[in-house]
Amino acid sequence: MRSARHSRWSVALVAAILAGCQTPRVAPPTPPQIKTITLARYEPSTLAQVPALRDADLVAAWPALLASCNVFDKSVKRDRWAAACAAVRLAGTDPSAMRTALQAQFGVYRILTETREANGNGGEARTLDLTDRGRLTGYYEPELNGSRTQGDQYTVPLYRVPDDLLAIDLGTAYPELQGKRVRGRISDANSKRVVPYWSRADIDGAQRLRGQELLWVDDPVEAFFLQIQGSGRVRLANPGDGSPSIVRVGYADTNGQPYKSIGTWLIERGELTLENASMQGIKAWVRTNPQRLRELLDQNPSYVFFRELPLGDPSVGPVGALGVPLTAGFSVAADPQFTPLGAPLIIRSTSAADNSPLERLVVAQDTGGAIRGPLRFDFFWGTGAAAGEIAGRQRSDVYAWVLVPKDARPEELLR
Repeated sequence: MRSARHSRWSVALVAAILAGCQTPRVAPPTPPQIKTITLARYEPSTLAQVPALRDADLVAAWPALLASCNVFDKSVKRDRWAAACAAVRLAGTDPSAMRTALQAQFGVYRILTETREANGNGGEARTLDLTDRGRLTGYYEPELNGSRTQGDQYTVPLYRVPDDLLAIDLGTAYPELQGKRVRGRISDANSKRVVPYWSRADIDGAQRLRGQELLWVDDPVEAFFLQIQGSGRVRLANPGDGSPSIVRVGYADTNGQPYKSIGTWLIERGELTLENASMQGIKAWVRTNPQRLRELLDQNPSYVFFRELPLGDPSVGPVGALGVPLTAGFSVAADPQFTPLGAPLIIRSTSAADNSPLERLVVAQDTGGAIRGPLRFDFFWGTGAAAGEIAGRQRSDVYAWVLVPKDARPEELLR
């Protein structure tokens, strides 16, 4: 027995020595990650090739288009839009005249997203992907309960633009970066170094902005989604000083930190499925995991600051990035790098309200921190809880065509 056991040990020892003498395996190098850029491609089309527009939808969308024309009249784009907007005004409320105006004065372009390999050597870059399918989400104007003073249940601050926030226009020094801005702050009193502005964890968790409160509301989750929507209404408890009982708050600025989706964070950790990662699903998750609320919200370092606005006509929507009130069901947020702000679009998608086809004329009158790309749009559903219920579930494919004056191309109107 000793001899047999010794023999087995000898064989094992020799095998180990031989293995140690072999050249160790080296893992193959990780291929370099391909850097890509996203571009828009605009293919000429015609009204006959786009989804048919119902008369009722066309009439309902026309006031939003007229509002865009009123903005163009006062801008440097006035001459480019003059003939098209004149035809829009002459159409009145007749859907037949509206179609004639679109046919006679607008060019139609199908929007495609091109993903191209970034080529730093000056050569021609490869096209990696080309698609006409994009993504449509929804947003709305929320209504919150609040107060001008902290107390009782009103413990969650909405902040005004902080005094120490710097907004630096890069285009003033680098013409190729025209329109690009960064936010930051001076690192300390003894330094002139600009550093990124405080993140959400710093602002809410470490309370870095005490004294900069605009209003106080009663729900941290609703306050978070108010920042995502960009504007809302606050019903004030016992104003007592003759001030209005309902005010609007609108987007004033941001901390400049990148937007990160808390829904994606929950999906990646298996907390929610893709189907359940809606606003309603996230709120339900918070109700069952209240101790993890701060952890969840801090995953999005981006932070929005507000300004108080008069309520005005309660039947109209909040003012969007174009400077006009949004029209429920007919205004969308778009990426101004790829869609001329104020321009009409024809979209084909699916409505979250009843899963019916959503095919209509809409107008790009707003922007959003998460709305990035040629075929990325946010559909404005209106004001209040009912609109929020639909907006929170709106996540569907979208196909889109942009309409511009006959003598122009979309690219020319982006500048």
